[in-house]
Amino acid sequence: MSLHDRLTEDLKSAMRSRDQLRMDVIRMIKAAVQYKEVELKQDLDDAAMSRIMTTLIKQRKESAEQFEKGNRQDLATKERQEISIIESYLPAALSSEELTRIVDAAVKESGAASLKDMGQVMKAVMARLAGQSVDGKVVSDLVKAALQR
Repeated sequence: MSLHDRLTEDLKSAMRSRDQLRMDVIRMIKAAVQYKEVELKQDLDDAAMSRIMTTLIKQRKESAEQFEKGNRQDLATKERQEISIIESYLPAALSSEELTRIVDAAVKESGAASLKDMGQVMKAVMARLAGQSVDGKVVSDLVKAALQR
C-alpha cells in the first residue's frame, strides 16, 4: 500500500473514531503533499512525500521549542504529539552508529581532508540517505566532527 493510500485510509479511520488530532495532522500532511504536487505538476512518490513530512516535523520541533520558551507547555505538548503522528508514517530513522558509518565512508571516498570539503561530503552523504528520514543538522554535525579528526 502506498503512503498516499495509507494516509487516506488512516484519515477515514480517524474520522470514524473521532480522533480530532490525528484527523488534523493527516489533513495537514495531505494538504502539504497536494500543494507540492500542484507546484510540480506531477504525482509524488513515497520518497518525496517522506521529505515533505520530514520538513513538517522540523517545523513542529521549532514551534515546540518556541512554545516552551514562551511558557506555553500546552501548545508545545500538542506540537510534540503531532510530531509522533507524522513520524509514524516515516521509515525508521537510522541509528547514530549507522549515520556515523555512512559519513565516514563518504569522507574516505571523497578524499576530504578539511572543513573546506564539507559541502562535497554533505552532498555525498545526503545522496546516500535519499528517502530516509534524517535531520540535516545532525548529519552536518557528524560531517564536521569527521573532518576535524
